[in-house]
Amino acid sequence: MFYHYLFILFPVGIIAGIISASVGLASLVSYPALLALGIPPVYANVTNTAALIFTGIGAGVSSKRELRGHGRELLKLLPLTVGGSIFGSILLLVAPATTFEHIVPFFIFSAALLILRPMRIVRDKDRQQRASNDENRKDVFWRKVAVVAYCIAVFAVGAYTGYFGAAGGVIMLAIFAATSHAKFVEYNALKNVLLCGSNLVATLLYAVRSHIYWLAVAPLAAGFFIGGYIGPYIVRRIPPKVMKIVIAIGAMGLATILFIQTYF
Repeated sequence: MFYHYLFILFPVGIIAGIISASVGLASLVSYPALLALGIPPVYANVTNTAALIFTGIGAGVSSKRELRGHGRELLKLLPLTVGGSIFGSILLLVAPATTFEHIVPFFIFSAALLILRPMRIVRDKDRQQRASNDENRKDVFWRKVAVVAYCIAVFAVGAYTGYFGAAGGVIMLAIFAATSHAKFVEYNALKNVLLCGSNLVATLLYAVRSHIYWLAVAPLAAGFFIGGYIGPYIVRRIPPKVMKIVIAIGAMGLATILFIQTYF
């Protein structure tokens, strides 16, 4: 059985790892492969989550220069994604994907549209105006509201990753695209590390409360690591606009597939 998994899941893992590290749609490739091998849906989901840890490790190793200077941001965001992942993982074990599946296609499609949203260019005059507005109480209030909303959104992505996972990276990229002034390659690297932490915590819970097909994890994880390591190199060489269009098209395709599977 292991050799059966090896010859199928190792190359699948490399392809899915590259996709995950660059556009965040690994489950579009790896999850169906696990189902095709006869692994039941919920167990395929948790097995896929366990293997996905190694995409984050591979991508993190090859994204050191993109992550430089973002240490404090990671320390702030990791507890949110990890906490969300714990919540989502427990929810999956208590109530496997049923009603939530009806929301997922719309969630992913909305993320695709958000990624295509043009970034606002901040000029010197804008910065000066913002600095003066910061002294206004109303502006400070709305900034606090925006920070709270941002934290809730990151927590929700962590919960979504622990619960279902498909296109979690796309949704995280959509949040960063709408809120961050960092380069795409930088917040893509942040996404890979954050989801690695989320998948790790979810896997620890699944190992205790569910059943992980470890024989399938091994070759898939090896492929994920290689693909995750390659992914950031590809992202550096492709223009951000092209990457965003590819991500959006892939996410819309996944949303359409899930919509058809759920409603028809």
